[in-house]
Amino acid sequence: MIIRRAQLDDAAGIAKVHVDSWRTTYKGIIPDDFLNNLTYEDRTELWKRNIVNEENYIVVAMNEINQIIGFGTAGKKQDNNEDNTGDLTSIYLLEDYQGEGIGKKLLKELFKHFQQLNYEKVFVEVLEENKTRYFYEYYGAKLVQTLQIKIGEKILNELIYEWNNIDEVIEKL
Repeated sequence: MIIRRAQLDDAAGIAKVHVDSWRTTYKGIIPDDFLNNLTYEDRTELWKRNIVNEENYIVVAMNEINQIIGFGTAGKKQDNNEDNTGDLTSIYLLEDYQGEGIGKKLLKELFKHFQQLNYEKVFVEVLEENKTRYFYEYYGAKLVQTLQIKIGEKILNELIYEWNNIDEVIEKL
């Protein structure tokens, strides 16, 4: 398994992981209509834009036959106006590869990026019903806020977590 920085020609592979992992991760959380309307084509275009945006740091996890099986993204969200902070905006893995330590490796790669930028704090947003929140909590993320958001006509709780010691997180990884 290899983790490396995403390139433009990775967009379709990232899009496939994005759509497939949303459909498994959010089944029963986000309405089926919304999940069923996600398309590889739309997400490929989204990821092309994300990859060329220099504000984003995107890494992919590749299996032994060079297929993208997961990805992670970091940057600074537009509504984050705190100095020396960043946002872990996503980590997604295909369901068959979950529980093998790949998410941990992606998290470490993203935190090394935050460390290089000398960030003091990192935020992540996760739906309350998404079990990934326990992964973030295990690595020291502390809940700081709960918001309500609407996805596909359903109101959901979105939890905002923060890490305030990047070096500590990297040591634990």
